[in-house]
Amino acid sequence: MAKKALITGFTGQVGSQMADFLLENTDYEVIGMMRWQEPMDNIYNLTERINNKDRVSVYYTDLNDYAAMSRMLNDIKPDVIFHLAAQSFPKTSFNIPIETLQTNIIGTANLLENIRQLKENQDYDPVVHVCSSSEVYGRAKVGEKLAEDTKFHGASPYSISKIGTDYLGQFYGEAYGIKTYVTRMGTHSGPRRSDVFFESTVAKQIALIEAGLQEPVIKVGNLSSVRTFQDARDAVRAYYLLSLESEKGNVPCGEAFNIAGEEAYKLPEVIDVLLSFSTRDDIEVKTDTDRLRPIDADYQMFDNSKIKKFIDWKPEIATKKMFEDLLNHWRKEIKSGRVPLSR
Repeated sequence: MAKKALITGFTGQVGSQMADFLLENTDYEVIGMMRWQEPMDNIYNLTERINNKDRVSVYYTDLNDYAAMSRMLNDIKPDVIFHLAAQSFPKTSFNIPIETLQTNIIGTANLLENIRQLKENQDYDPVVHVCSSSEVYGRAKVGEKLAEDTKFHGASPYSISKIGTDYLGQFYGEAYGIKTYVTRMGTHSGPRRSDVFFESTVAKQIALIEAGLQEPVIKVGNLSSVRTFQDARDAVRAYYLLSLESEKGNVPCGEAFNIAGEEAYKLPEVIDVLLSFSTRDDIEVKTDTDRLRPIDADYQMFDNSKIKKFIDWKPEIATKKMFEDLLNHWRKEIKSGRVPLSR
């Protein structure tokens, strides 16, 4: 029988890209976990397959509902779990810190504790990918390359919540022998990236301006950050390859990995790249104080050497191509009439 893969956070950018990857490159049955009221924009391309039960289905539940999580895992018993669901917006986490901590820490504990009990009582032994974040490192020193043993420094409620998520993934692997592995992904983008993130809100605003729906002014927050970028489609490939090695026993339970792009950009350079793809040459850039965070993780460069010892992987999609695809994504969304509230 084909393996079953559960994806939490199915409707998000990375979750939906993970589903696309598995459907295209494996024979897995894909189960997408989502809350009943979530927007479906990122999985419209899968509607026909979901309706026809063609290797992909939806299971409605919530990370914060322990009993519902228990019922789901008992019903499905997936062979591999890609745990991608989270309150994932750093700036938003300053406004809803308790919800962020509840969803990301307690929600992850609900998943892992249910797996622990099933493992003890029913010999259930899945591979579990726990998605942490490069935000666990917080504010890094300029010139410092972040490695897996770099000290954590929470720079937002989101960052702190992901530190908790990260430790839970490591703990349940080390203490109970659950085949967990933890990933700390650097800034990732591309099609379907939410407009709460810098490069996506810039791309969306350019598309709105081109469509005549916004005056030719891009509003931005802090531009002092220096970051690596990678395409989420490269990241999900790494997630999958790690799951295979974990299943073989080649990844120690609870092991953590950085996954990051290898092209660094200052944020003004990101704007320049996106503007270079625009059909307009009269667009201005202005700072909007509402877009500033109390603290920003404004320098993040990574050491990717560890993951390359476990899997044959490197980013394949060029960053400029990723930015162009992101802009085209927003052009397509706006042309179709799906224009979400500006953030």
